Amino acid sequence: MTIMTVGEFKRDFSAVLKRVQAGEEIAISYGKNKAIVAKLVPKSADKKPKRKLGIFNDKGKVKFNPGFKMTEEEFLGL
Repeated sequence: MTIMTVGEFKRDFSAVLKRVQAGEEIAISYGKNKAIVAKLVPKSADKKPKRKLGIFNDKGKVKFNPGFKMTEEEFLGL
């Protein structure tokens, strides 16, 4: 991970975004003590790993009322 000051970040903004798009993580530091205040990470890096199906198998029950109806559009959130 590269650390840049706010001034460097402002000066090289477009180049920094290209580096992030290429997969690099960049931290931005601020102030006299150069404390890290932000991180830029590629969009794909912010995704959480998918959960395995069946993790709650036999740990709960689902009960539908007799008059329950849902269209395919409602089910799919369309």
